[in-house]
Amino acid sequence: MAEIITFGNFKGGTGKTTNATLTGLALARAGKRTLLADFDPQANATDIYFKTAINAGETEKSFNETLLKAIENKDLKRAILNLGDNIDFLPSSADFSLLPRMMEKQFPDSYLERVTYISKLLKPLDEQYDFILIDLPPTISLISDAALFASDWVLIVLQTQEHSLQGAESFLKYIQEQVINEYQAPRLQLLGILQVLLKNGAPVDQSTLQIANEEFGTDNMFGTLIRSMERIKRYSINGVTNHDQYDRKIVSLYDDVASEIIERVKNNG
Repeated sequence: MAEIITFGNFKGGTGKTTNATLTGLALARAGKRTLLADFDPQANATDIYFKTAINAGETEKSFNETLLKAIENKDLKRAILNLGDNIDFLPSSADFSLLPRMMEKQFPDSYLERVTYISKLLKPLDEQYDFILIDLPPTISLISDAALFASDWVLIVLQTQEHSLQGAESFLKYIQEQVINEYQAPRLQLLGILQVLLKNGAPVDQSTLQIANEEFGTDNMFGTLIRSMERIKRYSINGVTNHDQYDRKIVSLYDDVASEIIERVKNNG
């Protein structure tokens, strides 16, 4: 049965999409059948993955059916693309922003039915994957509500700056009060908080890390720390590469993240 993990934070620009992408590739390298689902209408994860496929020598990727159309047709498998060994992808596009409107027409009298619908569509994928990773937009919407309701775990990406910390706090509070208490999400738990340094060794980074550990608890903080690297920033523009020692260093780093995810799921599931 697939473990569904949503990557999120109510603050944009925290590296959430890049970290979800690199983690998905790392889980695939670990032999885990992995699907990355891009639930952000901005489709940044889709852009990164398509460029990554080209960097790996694949022909240029395209899709015949958008995620929104697959939802309309009640079959997510129609939109899934294979990107390599153990790694599949559910691409997004601008029309996904129309999901709330489509769900309102389908379920005019019940917001809860709109929230739970995606969970039902993901169910047929349970046996096909070990992990399904969902990349969210940094906003409160039906899209985020539906993804979180369907998830087993939430992984918060925390960049070491004040606004990202506030976004993480607000995100966690919203999950507890709205998604778990109000919508009665059946399985959702905090997997952990992945710390991403804005600037290596800067006092503000160390201060934010200390506050985060006090706020969320040391046990909830991932042991793997994502240090600021220009190569990671480049991936968000050019796609992921694996050409030299700098790429291999990042591969090793995210292999550690993947190992920690597998261990946390095993111990807390």
